[in-house]
Amino acid sequence: MHLQNLHLVNFKNYEDSEIELSKGINCFVGMNGSGKTNILDAVHYLSICKSYMNVVDKQNIRFDQQFFVIQGDWFKEDQTVNINCAVKQGEKKVFRRNKKEYEKLADHIGQFPAVMISPYDKDLISEGSELRRKWMDGIIAQFDKQYLQHIQKYAKVLMQRNALLKNMAEHRLFDRESIEVWNDQMIVLGNKIHEKRKEFLEEFIPVFQKHYDAIGTVEEEVHLTYKSQLIEHSFEDLLSMYEKKDAHTRYSNAGTHRDDLIFEIKGHPVKKFGSQGQQKSFIIALRLAQYEWLKNHLGVLPVLLLDDIFDKLDHSRVEKLMHLVADNFFGQVLVTDTDAERVQKIFAESHLEYNLYEVESGSVKQLEYVEAK
Repeated sequence: MHLQNLHLVNFKNYEDSEIELSKGINCFVGMNGSGKTNILDAVHYLSICKSYMNVVDKQNIRFDQQFFVIQGDWFKEDQTVNINCAVKQGEKKVFRRNKKEYEKLADHIGQFPAVMISPYDKDLISEGSELRRKWMDGIIAQFDKQYLQHIQKYAKVLMQRNALLKNMAEHRLFDRESIEVWNDQMIVLGNKIHEKRKEFLEEFIPVFQKHYDAIGTVEEEVHLTYKSQLIEHSFEDLLSMYEKKDAHTRYSNAGTHRDDLIFEIKGHPVKKFGSQGQQKSFIIALRLAQYEWLKNHLGVLPVLLLDDIFDKLDHSRVEKLMHLVADNFFGQVLVTDTDAERVQKIFAESHLEYNLYEVESGSVKQLEYVEAK
């Protein structure tokens, strides 16, 4: 599976650009702000139905314009599939497959997987639990459509329950019968979500460990742990235990919406005790494990998007990543960098062939195709 071409209209800093892509390595070089990352983000849209950088669709429309369109041809299972994403001010986002609009965006998720490795990934370590839950849920949902439905339904039930708690507090009453209507739904959905997350992590954690051992510079004891209130208590008991606190805070304090992933190195939080190099290795191992899990479960090689990582990683980590590329662990790869000479040197040392593109102020020009030596 690979993306054959990309057509951008009014997307971020692109007015109207068409890019032909090879099924191997595609390198985009240019100054910061030229639009390199926007190309990867457009591919992410065609894969996941949303931006990697900015989830508010309308904020990705080019300045002073009313819409944007991203279009590309995916080649999969000996067939070419055209995917069109259109966002217009004041209207809902529209996705079309071969000119036919999807009834639900969820029907597209997982069809053309892509994995991004970016400097922004450090937020997985530094930010709160919501980001880590969304990351985990996003992986599972590409394979399990029912799981995605459960996540969406749970969010709606949680919102309704919280609104009821707030309303009851304002009227200084507690209506147990009304709250139990939402409790029953939370319990059913939450238990299904919890079981699926447990099942996913039991398989995912050893893959992550393998990649950390490979990409790290020294042997280090790292742990990825699932933290959930449901591990020690049933959902029913949790809601009973937190009933008074919920009424006081006007918020649901128990449930799978409080789950987290704990990242540790040598028994301590990576966020506080991990060096920059260790944190980078941790993130890359997470992304490589994500790639391998999707590859195994979806039966295709996801597109790998490498955003400006050569400048952020030391030579040892870059070298190990390139070994995976050379060993055909990945399929199609899109890379961005500010330094053309650095890109050429890295791929020459790895004896890899690639397409080189120059990006300047929202304009893309192919410079050369370099054969493997």
